[in-house]
Amino acid sequence: QVQPVESGGGLVQAGGSLRLFCVASVNFFSYKIMGWYRQAPGKERELVASITSIGSTNYADSVKGRFTISRDNAKNTVYLQMNSLKPEDTGVYYCAVIRVGNNYWGQGTQVTVSS
Repeated sequence: QVQPVESGGGLVQAGGSLRLFCVASVNFFSYKIMGWYRQAPGKERELVASITSIGSTNYADSVKGRFTISRDNAKNTVYLQMNSLKPEDTGVYYCAVIRVGNNYWGQGTQVTVSS
């Protein structure tokens, strides 16, 4: 069972920045679509950003212009740079190897943005 490992979460004031990291020990990482999801308290998990094998990206409307997803295939790593953070960005952020069937999910990393 592949399980990505996230890191980089924490507590930050509104307007601040955080960078999340995800290492996925999966075969053929460079061919995989990778994504960052988040789940706020009492809400469903939502897709925040995704990146394809050729670097095409997709973002939720709520984070466009503030978040940037990127990847380093040599390191099996995907990043999420989060700038101009807002309290509504608070939640558990999950890295996923996006598959046609079930995604491979990480354990999640907590991001808390104080006002």
